[in-house]
Amino acid sequence: MAPGIRSRAVVRSVQRVSSTRAFARVAPHLIPALDRAVHRLTRGKVLLSAQLLPGIVLTVRGARSGLERRTPLACMPEGPEKGAAGTGSWILVGSNFGRADHPAWTANLLAHPDAVISWQGEDIPVTARLLEGEERDAAWKAVLAFWPPYATYQARIDREIRLLRIVRRSA
Repeated sequence: MAPGIRSRAVVRSVQRVSSTRAFARVAPHLIPALDRAVHRLTRGKVLLSAQLLPGIVLTVRGARSGLERRTPLACMPEGPEKGAAGTGSWILVGSNFGRADHPAWTANLLAHPDAVISWQGEDIPVTARLLEGEERDAAWKAVLAFWPPYATYQARIDREIRLLRIVRRSA
């Protein structure tokens, strides 16, 4: 169960709400703004959305502008300690809340795969890689087991949701 959530009923309720089109219209404007503000106020220690799903703040250069972009994102930790500092990797899901276009942060990572994430209060340099073929298929199954609403997002759109694996790199 996700950190901060104590009841399966609460998780199921949130999953139902997050699968709606109304959520897809409102959430992209509200959730990242709240996450950025709380993350800044707590000096990187708290992400509101991480009370439901594990989360990071991704810092990457813009694909076109080259300017630094900070984006709060849900993630799926991997590895023996599920992404704990010093180990593991993370899967990022470019669902864009089930909207038609790929999220900008995925284009940024494709153009500039070296980035930094804030994970549980620690800044970690990472490198991103787009998952394809069988590797993507295996990760997609794991992602759906982790957060089933991603299936609803995929069914609603024509594009294939991008999955990226980020791994720690030397500073």
